[in-house]
Amino acid sequence: MENERKLTIARAMAEATAQEMRRDNSVFVMGEDIGQLGGVYGNTRGLWKEFGPERVRDTPISETAFIGAAVGAAQDGMRPVVELMFVDFFGVCMDAIYNLMAKNIYFSGGKFKVPMVLMTSVGGGYSDGGQHSQCLYGTFAHLPGMKVICPSNAYDAKGMMIEAIRDDSPVVYMYHKGLQGMGWLGTESGATVHTPSEDYTVPFGKAKVVREGGDVTLVGIGMSVHDSLKAAEKLESQGVSAEVVDLRSLVPLDRDTVFNSVAKTGRLIVVDEDYKSFGLTGEIITTIAERDISVLKASPQRVAYPDIPIPFSRPMERFALPNPDKIVAAYNEMN
Repeated sequence: MENERKLTIARAMAEATAQEMRRDNSVFVMGEDIGQLGGVYGNTRGLWKEFGPERVRDTPISETAFIGAAVGAAQDGMRPVVELMFVDFFGVCMDAIYNLMAKNIYFSGGKFKVPMVLMTSVGGGYSDGGQHSQCLYGTFAHLPGMKVICPSNAYDAKGMMIEAIRDDSPVVYMYHKGLQGMGWLGTESGATVHTPSEDYTVPFGKAKVVREGGDVTLVGIGMSVHDSLKAAEKLESQGVSAEVVDLRSLVPLDRDTVFNSVAKTGRLIVVDEDYKSFGLTGEIITTIAERDISVLKASPQRVAYPDIPIPFSRPMERFALPNPDKIVAAYNEMN
């Protein structure tokens, strides 16, 4: 058995990509500052040195051009991994993402595959303003044709990256900046976990119960999983046993694991760093209401980002972000 080998998410992503590039010559990487720099968030570190500029391509600042090029390369038999440095930048290239990447399998009647990974950073908490700090999980999950994933730890990050690269459909791989393991971002230590050196996959559409409990179900993805785990510790001091579910992927969405947990606990709090309205929180609550509302002992609660642009001011941003205390307060309000 391999000794404990803790990696950050950034290192896990880079290792997964390197292993797939060694295995399959059709895999290549494109994006801004992903070459010699190794990516702003470290997730392509070491690739340029091993594979060179032909397979690790620094691009001009033109997201529409290089994401469009990735779609064409994918349809022509390559497996591009392309980075949109901040998910907030989707506005300048949404046509390439949604009218090309997401729809071309359908438009071609399945004759063309689009095996590409669009990896992009999400999340705030470090005072970078409203154009660099959003999550927007729900925006992409709402639009059919793309798989949407977001790992909360390095083990899942590696396995899900390998799964994404091998998938014949487009995958939006969202990684939270605060989980990457880059010290300057104020890393969440719980994201750095044992990660095997060999290649392995983590299937999409399989949520994971990361903490068992019997009184309330806390559902999250990415950073909100860690907020939920910390809230569960606080609730335990009140004599409350909280179960925490890590969704891991939004498309496909594992509704069964969520429902089974809520059927056991009778209470549900959904935690999301994305905006509150029209998103993940409402979708999860609807899953329970549509299947069997009688399993609920209390009204479900949402802890999410308020429907406002993200402030640049650090105190104002911190005030708006979800946190463990807000989750505990939501529980206390439902009883």
